[in-house]
Amino acid sequence: MRELHDLELILRSDTPIITIESLEETRVLHLLTQLALRLGEPMFRWSVTEGLSRLEGDFGPQKLTREPPEVLRHIKATPRAGVYVLLDFHPYLADPLHTRLIKEIAQGHETTPRTLVLISHAIEIPPEIRHLSASFRLSLPDRAGIRRLIREEAEGWQRRHGRKIQLNRQAIEQLTNHLLGVTATDARRLIRTAIQDDGAITQSDLPEVMQAKYALLGHQGAISFEYDTERFSEVAGLSHFKQWLEQRRKSFTGNAASLQRPKGVMLLGVQGGGKSLAAKAVAGSFSLPLLRVDFGALYDKYIGESEKNLRQALRIAETMAPCVLWMDEIEKGLAGDGNDGGVSRRLLASLLTWMAEQQGGVFIVATANDIRALPPELMRKGRLDEIFFVDLPTTGVRREIFAIHLRRRNQAPSGFDLEALAEASEGFTGAEIEQAIVASLYAANAAGERMESEHLLEELARTSPLSVVMAEEMGALRAWAEGRTVPAG
Repeated sequence: MRELHDLELILRSDTPIITIESLEETRVLHLLTQLALRLGEPMFRWSVTEGLSRLEGDFGPQKLTREPPEVLRHIKATPRAGVYVLLDFHPYLADPLHTRLIKEIAQGHETTPRTLVLISHAIEIPPEIRHLSASFRLSLPDRAGIRRLIREEAEGWQRRHGRKIQLNRQAIEQLTNHLLGVTATDARRLIRTAIQDDGAITQSDLPEVMQAKYALLGHQGAISFEYDTERFSEVAGLSHFKQWLEQRRKSFTGNAASLQRPKGVMLLGVQGGGKSLAAKAVAGSFSLPLLRVDFGALYDKYIGESEKNLRQALRIAETMAPCVLWMDEIEKGLAGDGNDGGVSRRLLASLLTWMAEQQGGVFIVATANDIRALPPELMRKGRLDEIFFVDLPTTGVRREIFAIHLRRRNQAPSGFDLEALAEASEGFTGAEIEQAIVASLYAANAAGERMESEHLLEELARTSPLSVVMAEEMGALRAWAEGRTVPAG
């Protein structure tokens, strides 16, 4: 095992202090026990609850060594060489007495090789002993390792229940992809989540597994997991965009290894034109989890925190990969006006660096209402694969939008004059058409009537669409997009 070999090399290198940051304490202790038996070297463990005891279990804990200064003095005084594993010692490293005792133990390593191994979820080594330490990190399981864990968990379920587990080959492959980036312990837990209810691993298990994986990351702030995605069958229009995505779907999901994975797209368009719906449909059509970054929520009043928030969001996206990352209204975070102390420029620099370095497991869908507010560095070819313009829907697309939203509200489209409605809604966005249907349903219900085309036509006549209210701004946006972007529909 590679981890056992690497840990043994560090132990044999005469490094007096070894730090291991991990939430898998049991797994680390198992590795150290194996090493103790292999090397024939005495190994001890300490915790504040149990005191000091032999790791291999030769004798019970010594209660007199529960307190940190007591155990450190004991280790310093003993003439016996060995490895001393200190569990969750990180809170005590801030005490100057403890730091000095650790330093004296480490300085005496040449005459009496006593190695301190500190295991905790996070360890901040004081600068005065940092040069005496080395760190070891558990590796995350690769594809072969995850497949082995799936096989072991499946066999364990079969033994406990006395019947064979049902496995879907495609679901196994997707589950393997989704579990990359988590620890072996968490991977086992997520595999059990998929198996436990019905004794099977199928496509229907994947959304629950991804939600559980996202919860393990301890997310907060500007990134969120979007539980509801869409299919393009529920998105009217956007024919060019749909065709472009279909040509690249297999290369992104891993079935066309000879092709470079697509990086993502920018969706520019009028408000309410369907950009958000399209972002959700990308995730649905790719059968991938959807994460949403709210750039307006990245900003923090403290220096450096905004950039930290962005890095954390991008790290979570990488851990969740393969996934779709929806950067919603990206201009809100990057279109600085010079009065933000340079925050927007630093955010842009962090984002561009990540976009250049990320290995293609995250498909970006950036949406913007005003592309002119975005920095030119982001728009350069190579950052993203394409810029699509989502314009006002045509007559045929508006007819389709009416049909989709009527069906969603248990209204049969065949009972409405879709041609007349499509003509009457000239200049309306998809969101405005949906709201007209909602308002008409309320009006019909209040009158004790069944909603008909007349209710909708009356509501459309009362409404001034955004294309009229903000005609100048929308005209300028459409003029800018012509020749600079690819029409989505």
